[in-house]
This record gives sequence, C-alpha cells and structure tokens, in this order.
Amino acid sequence: MSAKPLLVVAGIGNGSGTGAATARLFAKKGYRVALVARNADHLNRLAGEINNEGGEAAAFPVPDYSYSATLSVFDTISAHKWNSEGPSELRVGVWNAGSGVRKGFLDVTEEDIVESLQVNVTAAFAFSRGAILKFKENSLDARGKRGTLIFTGATASIRGNVTTSTFAAGKFGIRALSQSLAKEFGKQNIHVAHAIIDGAILTGQGLERRSGEEAERYKNDLDVRLDATSLANNYLNLVEQDRSAWTWELDFRPAHEKW
Repeated sequence: MSAKPLLVVAGIGNGSGTGAATARLFAKKGYRVALVARNADHLNRLAGEINNEGGEAAAFPVPDYSYSATLSVFDTISAHKWNSEGPSELRVGVWNAGSGVRKGFLDVTEEDIVESLQVNVTAAFAFSRGAILKFKENSLDARGKRGTLIFTGATASIRGNVTTSTFAAGKFGIRALSQSLAKEFGKQNIHVAHAIIDGAILTGQGLERRSGEEAERYKNDLDVRLDATSLANNYLNLVEQDRSAWTWELDFRPAHEKW
C-alpha cells in the first residue's frame, strides 16, 4: 500500500492565520495533517474542523517550544494511528511558530530575549532536524524531491526597527538557518524555503485590534492586507516546484503597501 503524504505544521495561532490556512489547503489536496502548537484547544478545534470536512488531521500539543519537546513530537506523530489505513510519509514541514515583543531596547528583559530565541531559533533548529531526518528516508517523488521545509518569516527577518530588537534577532536567525539548510540539503533533493510576510494578515486577532471603518477596510479590502489562504496557496506552489527551479525565498506584501 502506497504511503499517504503528510504535512507537519507547527504554529497555528487561533486557527485563522497562515499555519491553519496551510493545514486546511493541504488536507484538501490529500495530505494527512499533523498540527503542532502549545494551545491544545486551538489544535483540537482545527483538527476537528478539517476532519469534519473530509480531511484527515490530528492534534499534537507540545508543553513548550523547547528543543526536546519540538524534536520529540516527530516520534509521537510517527506512532500515531490515523483514521484511514496505510502508512504516512512526511513530505512537507512548515515552521510557522513565532514569538516576540514590541519594546524599546532599554525595556527589553532577559526573559524577552530568551523567549524569542527559544521559539524563533532553538525550536526551529529542532523542527528542522526532525523534518530533515524524515525526508532523508523518502524516495524521490515525481518532481525529484524528498521533501519541502518552509519557514514563515516576517518583515523583521530582514529589517529591524525601533521596537523589534528581540523579534528581529530571532527572525534574522530563522532566515540564516533556512539559507544554510537550503545550501546543505538541496544537494540531497530536499527543498528549503523561507517566506517573508511583509504586512498584516487578516486574522481574528487582527480584527479584534481594529474598530469602525479601519476594521471594515482591513476585513474587505484585499489591497491593504495579506490573506492567509493566498499565502497557503503560495506554500503549495513551493511544494510543487520541480528541482530545475527551486525558490529559496519569497517576499509577500499587499498591493497597496505604505511602508
């Protein structure tokens, strides 16, 4: 029996952002979906939604994004019994988790620094190790690849600002990690890509922070903000690239940006 492709996505927020949209889309494309995050309620709700719509998803909550917890979740996923029969084959990993605070530099605490580097760098190293070890077990697919590893970056991945010293330090680290992995493992037919999300994405939290006309424009005007489903479609495009033209980095922004 042929193995079903598996997507592992870490970081789904409240289920309205990029990670959740990617999970929904890949489930519709026939992937089993392993959802990883710290909030079990959000994970279970999204997994239930996907399963109710005919997909196949399971929640894998982690107590924190420590190196050991992030790496060990791959063993838990490998041991999971899915609803349908047949083995799974990890083909896509998406690191969408992030952490950061907006503070002036002199207000930054040691705890702020540790948290940002723990989630944005240390855990990303662990997730990458878990995914790449699984990819190396795969044979080449029709496009000549063993797997695709995607990192969700941010404006702060390439540009620091007056209140983003801790967040930017972590996001710069992810970008450097992704570039290093692309160089090392591309030679093994493993595709590594980094996505710069330069702008606000329509999410539940984003709507809550806005009111009145601003909220309506943010909700309805596709020119001024990013859409999570559109980002997910681009992640799928990365996965479907053949080895003759792989993208390492994409930069996403709304049409009417002002920054």
